[in-house]
Amino acid sequence: MITFYSKEGCPWCDDARKYMEENNIQFTEKEVRNNKDFLDEMIKISGQSKAPTFVIDGVVLADASAKELDDFLKEA
Repeated sequence: MITFYSKEGCPWCDDARKYMEENNIQFTEKEVRNNKDFLDEMIKISGQSKAPTFVIDGVVLADASAKELDDFLKEA
């Protein structure tokens, strides 16, 4: 399962969500712009505040694009 940290209105987050939905990838989305607890959690996990950020089996992909996510999943 992928944890997907997103920001409302972020086009890169929209692209990542669309990619995961189109490829039937299960994910849990945590929107950080309107939830300080999720933002704090993302910063603690990734060391930064940019989205989209993904956590996959304990591996953090911070400020990653849908293409970077695709490349990671193909290598895993």
